[in-house]
Amino acid sequence: MALTIGVDATISEGEGAALAGLSEDTLDMDTNSIFPSTVGASPEPSESRAAKVNLPTAAAPQTLSTEAKMGEKHLDKLAALIKQERSALLSNWRQQVRQLPSARHLDVPTLNDHVPGLIDELAAALQEKSDESIPEALSESSPTAHGLQRLENAFDIEEVVAEYNILRGCIHDLAERNHLRLQGEPFHILNRVLDGAIGLAVQTYATRQALEVQQRREEYLAFVAHDLRTPLNAISLATGVLRTTLAQPDPAANQMLRSLHRNVRYLDELISKVIEDNSNLVTETGVKLERRSFDLWPLVQNLIQDLHPVAGTESVRLINQVPDELVVCADASLLRRVFQNLIANAIKYTPRGEVIIGAREVGEEGVECWVRDNGAGISEEALGKVFDKFETDPEKEDGSGLGLAIVKTFVEAHGGKATVQSEEGGGSTFRFTLPPR
Repeated sequence: MALTIGVDATISEGEGAALAGLSEDTLDMDTNSIFPSTVGASPEPSESRAAKVNLPTAAAPQTLSTEAKMGEKHLDKLAALIKQERSALLSNWRQQVRQLPSARHLDVPTLNDHVPGLIDELAAALQEKSDESIPEALSESSPTAHGLQRLENAFDIEEVVAEYNILRGCIHDLAERNHLRLQGEPFHILNRVLDGAIGLAVQTYATRQALEVQQRREEYLAFVAHDLRTPLNAISLATGVLRTTLAQPDPAANQMLRSLHRNVRYLDELISKVIEDNSNLVTETGVKLERRSFDLWPLVQNLIQDLHPVAGTESVRLINQVPDELVVCADASLLRRVFQNLIANAIKYTPRGEVIIGAREVGEEGVECWVRDNGAGISEEALGKVFDKFETDPEKEDGSGLGLAIVKTFVEAHGGKATVQSEEGGGSTFRFTLPPR
């Protein structure tokens, strides 16, 4: 039996029964929203008709939820794989890093440094499925210390970056061998961890390197300033001698001598200021050597002539006992400053007596040089600290504590060693070696 409801459409008893369960409000709606407007049209699927009357339908697939689950699955797999293959991953990384010039001589613990811990941090970040804690984890761990370690290992900054990128490549290779595609969240977390580590390591490396360069420059300036004092003292003393020995200098000559004395004093004040401003230096200096072979006797003899005014005309005798034929291979400028500081130091502690400068060949060890005086000597307590920077004699107010530190620094730059033998009241002997070329 069919039921006609005022439209050119006929419905079956079953459909009528379905309509009978609808409210009047529902039946009053535009019937075209329920039934096809074309008579004889093929009936729509029941799902479509149900949608048009807001009847319940099956839920649509949750595409985003599926993708999220797949992403989490990849994160878990990659984290587990990195943990499982940690030793092999480190071995592969070391093999490639050893091709960097600065890494070839390092033992395994030094080469590894903080990389095993970094791998564990990466696995933890992947397991947590979040990179929000990465900056805090990295800042509290060891990339900063790693940058300083690599500076100590003589890596250049490109090698520091390269070793992290080698680790990145090793992880990519590990994932590919195990049929894992590094994309999406795993790729993002991996890059965040490694790029964060690179940034911290490079920052500390570059900061410390710049600081060391600045300190070496300041220390070199302090050394030069200190060494200028000795020739300035000689000029000042020579000026005083001229003023006292010239019977009646004419006014013009007298004015020139006063001007000379005044300018020497001014320069000495400037030097004192430089040394004072650099009194907080604590780093080792880098010294560039310009070695050449030359006769040692003339260098010592010329220096004795220059320091004669400092020694006084008769109170202290400077004696050159260097063999005429002795040849050394060294930086002549630095070696002169070594002898200058040792002789000036000996003169200071020998008010009356003699200072002997000598040298001899010692076979394969090269040349041994010494400066010996018969002055006040050094106490046993102070003997172990004489080469320390800024270590001064409290009884000598004009000391800067740099002279013997310069001796040690320049001798060690040549590959030699500086030593001292002394007894309080019995004089001192300072020795240093110059290795063969």
